[in-house]
Amino acid sequence: LFYSIRMPNLKLQSNDQEIITVEVAIAEQSLTIKTMLDGLGMDDIDDEPIPLPNVNGAILRKVLDWCKRHKDDPPYPEDDENKEKRTDDIPPWDQDFLKVDQGTLFELILAANYLDIKGLLDVACKTVANMIKGKTPEEIRKTFNIVNDFSPQEEEQISKENAWCEEK
Repeated sequence: LFYSIRMPNLKLQSNDQEIITVEVAIAEQSLTIKTMLDGLGMDDIDDEPIPLPNVNGAILRKVLDWCKRHKDDPPYPEDDENKEKRTDDIPPWDQDFLKVDQGTLFELILAANYLDIKGLLDVACKTVANMIKGKTPEEIRKTFNIVNDFSPQEEEQISKENAWCEEK
């Protein structure tokens, strides 16, 4: 005989009023949600949804998909200022997960930041870093549809000030 252990669920409400029911263990990958729940006390989870005013329903569902996939991952390591930052270590599943249009990618970054999901924030930012890596400022502007509003003089000044960071 198999007994299934039911994990408690909670409801999250996106800024477009979509209500999504999710296991507490999955939602708690968000330190923002975990802090809210710790503040409420686990016994106080009722049918009242937790409002997430900075995230729409489509992005919240996508974030929760990532959280489900990573629910058994070890805790995300603390930032080590001295550790070299790498962008070539994005797991294959995450690479596929983040093959989305730029708008979605940036919304995922904003949601991961707001919800304090370090693992998702890290792989999403690395994805953007890889989109920039090796490109000239003009290529970067084209990739991200950024209008250059510098005068030629301002651009020359910035190039001089930042010559030290140009890859040789």
